[in-house]
Amino acid sequence: MSVDEPRDAGPSEPAGPAAPPPGEQSGLASQIEALLFLSSEPVTLDDLAAACDVWADELVGAIEELRRAYAPGRRGLLLREIGGGYLLSTAPETEPAARRLLTAPRTPPLTPAQAETLAIVAYLQPVSRPEITRIRGVAADSACATLVERGMIEEAGRSQFGAVLYRTTGLFLKLFGLDGIGDLPDPAAWDPTPEETAHLRDRLLRAGDARAGVDPTEGDDPDEREPFDPDATGGPAAGEEPDASAGDAPDAGAGSTTAGD
Repeated sequence: MSVDEPRDAGPSEPAGPAAPPPGEQSGLASQIEALLFLSSEPVTLDDLAAACDVWADELVGAIEELRRAYAPGRRGLLLREIGGGYLLSTAPETEPAARRLLTAPRTPPLTPAQAETLAIVAYLQPVSRPEITRIRGVAADSACATLVERGMIEEAGRSQFGAVLYRTTGLFLKLFGLDGIGDLPDPAAWDPTPEETAHLRDRLLRAGDARAGVDPTEGDDPDEREPFDPDATGGPAAGEEPDASAGDAPDAGAGSTTAGD
């Protein structure tokens, strides 16, 4: 055989599965991406597998592919694992632009009373309203009702004394970016500054002073309540007999005088 003749390269080896070109992603990752884009709630791995018609363990590689693609700083979206599922959310640096685009009224922020009540429920759940009131030192009726209405807490049965118990909801986990209650910050790790310590001490002292002269069943914040005056209710003072002539009169006490005036 002449040296100029081409040599036989032999039988070619079978080609393996074609890898996606650089900068592109697999078809399964694209399906998952579309499903997460369409959903406003976290989607579990089992639900993703059912929608893609594959086994759940087949999604592991595609999920990791998306996790790398949506790594912080790479895009305007993040792949987050929240409440046992996966969710696409906007990156923190895009929030100012999103606020300017979305003109719909936003949900009002929590008041201090509501935030305190929510923190107690989150860390002590299930917890009853009387126990919340005992911890805060003021009534929690209004705060609990608002949190239930906004879907952040819900009823979780009753205590042995018949009081309603409360716990946090899946919406709470979503709003605070938690995968579960175990992801709550450890209170023991909080190291308040001297200014924060002084503020808390002053607030506790003012709350204690307020309890001495304020109706503890009215409102949720001592700073927002009027001083409680037992004589302002129109009832007789201790040791006095009720005025029989004023009991059935309209607007009794508004402009009438007692017999001794």
